Amino acid sequence: MKKMLVLTAALSVFTAAGAWAADPAGLPTAIKDKGFITAGIMPNYPPMDFKDPGTNQLTGVDYDLGMEIAKRLGIEVKWQETAFEQMVSGLVTQRLDIVLSGMTDTPERQKTVDFVDYFKTGPQFYILDTSKDVKVATDLCGKKVGTSRRTNFPVEIAKWSAANCEAKGKPAIVVVGTEGSADARAQLRQARLDGAVQGSETLPYIQTQESGAYRVIGEPLTFQLAGLGVAKGNPGLSAAIVATLDAMIADGSYGKILKKWNLEQGAVAKAQLNQGR
Repeated sequence: MKKMLVLTAALSVFTAAGAWAADPAGLPTAIKDKGFITAGIMPNYPPMDFKDPGTNQLTGVDYDLGMEIAKRLGIEVKWQETAFEQMVSGLVTQRLDIVLSGMTDTPERQKTVDFVDYFKTGPQFYILDTSKDVKVATDLCGKKVGTSRRTNFPVEIAKWSAANCEAKGKPAIVVVGTEGSADARAQLRQARLDGAVQGSETLPYIQTQESGAYRVIGEPLTFQLAGLGVAKGNPGLSAAIVATLDAMIADGSYGKILKKWNLEQGAVAKAQLNQGR
């Protein structure tokens, strides 16, 4: 009886793993058979993800990386615009194979998603260039600072405030959750906010689009890793993407994509899984 139970358990594990078994090239058979990867993206975060104003076509760092990864894997990418808060559930329910949309690799998200970390970034304070009463980051203590509520930036602002404002006897930053980065910038221009926070990788692009409008203050509040998300139950796909990205890093094509978007400073030396802390 014990041998039968062991055999039954072994067969069930084999059956469950079979759907994601890798072919000799490293790509899971299930993905290879259908011939494409469904990738979740939300094109509202330039230069990582956005639509070209002239053509309305997807573009950005994540789009370029995804297209090159798929090309090397010998399959197509079908991009699916997905609300940011639905991306993790999309992976869990297998509506999406990957998420490639500037998502921060965090321990909480790692409970249900594996992340192939591909970019270094960090939340960054910025203000209107016309602001006269904010010269250094601590001048924002006691003031209203907005950021997208869909990110972990509100938590990071609160941590920074506790260490740099409250701990030094200054009033806490008032964190205002917004509908996204564009909303935060709109409220900043409307004087409803004194400052805002978004990923440091986006600010050089925003400054080129709105010359003279914004000024970056201080250094990033912390450093984080952006990760390409894959469902926990799909380790073969994660491994194939890690190997492909490492090859792109080695031959310079990864660096070429980042240079195109003036983001060489965010390059990682090696693709790794779940290094977000």
